[in-house]
Amino acid sequence: MKKISAVMWGLVLIAVGVILCGNALGWFNVDLFFKGWWTLFIIVPCTIGLFTNIKDWLGNLIGIIVGVCLLLACQDVISFGSLWKLLLPAIIILIGLSIIIKTLFSRKFDKAVYKLNEKFNKDEESGAVFGSININMAGKEFKGKTINAIFGGFKLDLREAKIKEDVIINATAIFGGIEINPPENVAIETKSNSFFGGVSNKTKNIPKKDAPTIYVNGTALFGGVEVK
Repeated sequence: MKKISAVMWGLVLIAVGVILCGNALGWFNVDLFFKGWWTLFIIVPCTIGLFTNIKDWLGNLIGIIVGVCLLLACQDVISFGSLWKLLLPAIIILIGLSIIIKTLFSRKFDKAVYKLNEKFNKDEESGAVFGSININMAGKEFKGKTINAIFGGFKLDLREAKIKEDVIINATAIFGGIEINPPENVAIETKSNSFFGGVSNKTKNIPKKDAPTIYVNGTALFGGVEVK
């Protein structure tokens, strides 16, 4: 996905360069600073994100809709008064669709998470609020954890931890960031419940068939959860 994202950003920069060059040579006259040009800083990144980070399609789609609506308002196609009236119901509809889709297509993950949370030790909860926390589980048995990062950062290092069975990590990042470093001998399954944030799995693990699985149930609100 990183390569795809890099290629798409490269194409955007090439297009901008060609336009600037063409304008300078008089081949054509394209005004890059049209009314509402600044909305491209919302539309372009969200469009690229829609193709490169499928799991977090909702936040990117909302960003595209917001950007396009702002552009139309700047171009006097719609009024700003109508814009604010339409955006809220549109976002609510998208969130509703997201809930339905995730419910229908993530039953296997949800069943596994439900079973693991039933036997989960509620004492295994940690939070970073307006600060940072680093936890290294080297040489220790890891049985799951709930992590909350609110206006803070949280790092959970499991690279040398002992994981004997499937475990659950419930990770919530609100205006904060969470980084999880798993060992190479486990499978990783992630679920994203995000709004203007993301949950990403950047590992390249190729575990054995009987390897335990780490289920990362991630929620991000203007934040991020990374497994790498």
